Amino acid sequence: MTDKESFIRFLVECNALKFGEFQLKSGRIAPYFINTGMFDTGRKITHLGTHYAKAVHRYFSTGFDGIYGPAYKGIPLCVSTAMALADMGHDTGYVFNRKEAKTYADKSSTVGMALDGDTRLILVDDVITSGKAIRESLEVLKTSGNPKVKGIVISVDRQEKGTTEKNALTEVAQTLGIPIFAIVTLADITAFLHNQEINGQVILDDAMMEKIKTYLAQYGSA
Repeated sequence: MTDKESFIRFLVECNALKFGEFQLKSGRIAPYFINTGMFDTGRKITHLGTHYAKAVHRYFSTGFDGIYGPAYKGIPLCVSTAMALADMGHDTGYVFNRKEAKTYADKSSTVGMALDGDTRLILVDDVITSGKAIRESLEVLKTSGNPKVKGIVISVDRQEKGTTEKNALTEVAQTLGIPIFAIVTLADITAFLHNQEINGQVILDDAMMEKIKTYLAQYGSA
């Protein structure tokens, strides 16, 4: 089993990937939904961090100094990714932002490794839609030493349009000038799961596959 297939199976077994009918923040009614908040045990978040670490290493090797995670979901992601990277022989820093600035003691807007203009970070997050959260993170970092964000790694590329006809990830990456990589794409997911039994159950049958195709005909963008 490939790393991508292992990750997809992991998403399913943790109930982080669901098929059905879900209203997204954008207002779209999607036949699939990814919720990395379902990685709610030590074993699960450790396993998730290992998948992120492999992706970070695959795309950026050792050309970075730390892992940044935007609060709140990005906090366990950056910590578990840094731990997994250490196990792989690359002991790197981690840092995340505060949602609210403290008015006493340490008033910095971030928690974790020290940052300056020469610090190279990889940002990890769950999924990207409009890129609003990413832009907010970059603004926080500008006032926290202004480190260089070398790239972004997320869990799943939904392969949907953003505010234009372009893929949302491509759109955000071009706007920010920062490369974005996903551990898996929706195409990877459908190719592996279509009529595939996971623990004795097929969760992506022909009927659901047709719903996904119909949805992508309207909103899809590879």
